[in-house]
Amino acid sequence: MSAPPHEARPGVTGARLADTQHGMRRRNLARVMHTVAAHGPLSRASVASRIGLTRAAVSTLVDELTRSGLLEELGPERPGRVGRPGSALAVSARGPVGIGAEVGVDHLSVCAVDLRGDVRARAGRAVGNRGRPPEPVLADLAELIGQVVREAEREGLRPAGLAVAVPGLVARDSHTVVRAPNLDWHRTDVGALLPVELPLTVDNEANFGARAELWLGEGVPDDFLHVSAEVGIGAALVVDGLLLRGSRGFAGELGHVPVRPDGPACPCGGRGCLEQYAGEEAVLRAAGLRQGPDRVGLLVERAADGDEKVRQALRDAGTALGIALTGAVNLLDPRTVVLGGALSRLAPWLIPSLEEELGRRTAGRGCSVTVSRIGSDGPVLGAAHSVVRAVLDDPAGAV
Repeated sequence: MSAPPHEARPGVTGARLADTQHGMRRRNLARVMHTVAAHGPLSRASVASRIGLTRAAVSTLVDELTRSGLLEELGPERPGRVGRPGSALAVSARGPVGIGAEVGVDHLSVCAVDLRGDVRARAGRAVGNRGRPPEPVLADLAELIGQVVREAEREGLRPAGLAVAVPGLVARDSHTVVRAPNLDWHRTDVGALLPVELPLTVDNEANFGARAELWLGEGVPDDFLHVSAEVGIGAALVVDGLLLRGSRGFAGELGHVPVRPDGPACPCGGRGCLEQYAGEEAVLRAAGLRQGPDRVGLLVERAADGDEKVRQALRDAGTALGIALTGAVNLLDPRTVVLGGALSRLAPWLIPSLEEELGRRTAGRGCSVTVSRIGSDGPVLGAAHSVVRAVLDDPAGAV
């Protein structure tokens, strides 16, 4: 983490030195926080050994982080170590929390995650948001956010920020949903319409789902393509542990990759898009099933019971998904494809035809397909954890 460019004034040595010292202090505070978060509880000596600073320097940093409520001392370190035991440090369970929220086509969801990664409060509501104006949707979301914040504050926690996941294109470094076809939102400034006074981030739900997979998934490599679905289908590519966003922030619109250019019309304005063959509603239509409150649950139940029409609809969806993924896999060469969201529950019936299509169409070695253990909670958890990670990356800014 470097000091902001506007703080360094070329030619003024004293100012540059002060800024360098200030930036180094912030970096070292972050190093201590990340080390304790990843490996704690740890003594000051253990932290110093891991990050290569003197014990005295680490003690100064720890004292600052403890006064700020970001670290806490648990008492003597566990026995079995040589020498005098130090006091064990842990990330505070009563400090800042990240608030994550998700606007889905048929639901709203909010949660609070503390610095240890534990969910401390959550709220949700099943509601049809398609075609509703953004104002009432975001008013409902603000009500749930307020409920979660109040519950967290009763436990001595304080919100550090809010991140909102939406099923649509979000302009890079902005709060504006440029287009969300399945909500029928266009040029919607979430920041202006959401009556919540917290530092705000807005991003595509697949991006937050991929971050959740990266930070919380088990055995997930640093290079993968995350694919999730509800009514729409989104994807996010992680390369060397970093999210590939694209020049405008629009990377990952897998659901609108055409698999049959002469196919049915899509709300995005195109034809034959993947969503028209592998989205939840498309699979229900192909299976001859009616819409219901738990669409995926109905498909899982019927497929598990051996309903051949449902199984065939899922096989066809897997084939369409494989066709759409072929281009991404050939172009980007990810180590694995991770199926998240609703796709994780339907994976047993999707994967065989998906893998067959990928194997037939991709060059070189085959790309493995794995199933997320996080499932449909990925976007809201990824959103909340993104706020937590921001605190760990710059603890000085959270005070």
